[in-house]
Amino acid sequence: MAGARAAIRYAKAVLSLATDQKKADAVNNNMKLLASTISENMELNNMLNNAVIKSEVKKAVLLAVFPKLNKISLDLFDVLITNKRVNILNEIAIQYSALYDTLNGKEVAKVTTAFPMTKELELKVLAKVKELTKKEVVLENIVDENILGGFILRVGDKQFNASVSNKLNKLKREFTLN
Repeated sequence: MAGARAAIRYAKAVLSLATDQKKADAVNNNMKLLASTISENMELNNMLNNAVIKSEVKKAVLLAVFPKLNKISLDLFDVLITNKRVNILNEIAIQYSALYDTLNGKEVAKVTTAFPMTKELELKVLAKVKELTKKEVVLENIVDENILGGFILRVGDKQFNASVSNKLNKLKREFTLN
């Protein structure tokens, strides 16, 4: 990821400023909006990453697309444009939300399944993950039909792979080694 280290530094600075001004929650909502909008809108993403488009145009587009952001978020636009780093805005927004969650003791658990989880299954997984991490957990369900069945649970830097495809691969390795 280009600019990942810079994105973390900017996100930490914005979080520090927002925390000092007691607006971290509002800025987090803005960052989630920025991240989802930029990720979902390829034209906006391409425009931010296009070196030919002038910074003033990028700022005008951002202000038109996001007219109701708070002052801290709007000031971030100015800083990024001044430093010619507006292309990492999406990464900064993602990093800010991750840092904000960590600061507030929240953990994101990613559960990859072959089909969308039911509410009942989601509650069971959520309870188990909370029991293991002792933190407030938010579940993110990723559907990947390639795992065939079972699930892959990723919490922080830990991963538990109970997918059918993983079990088949283990069997395949065992047979090829013997």
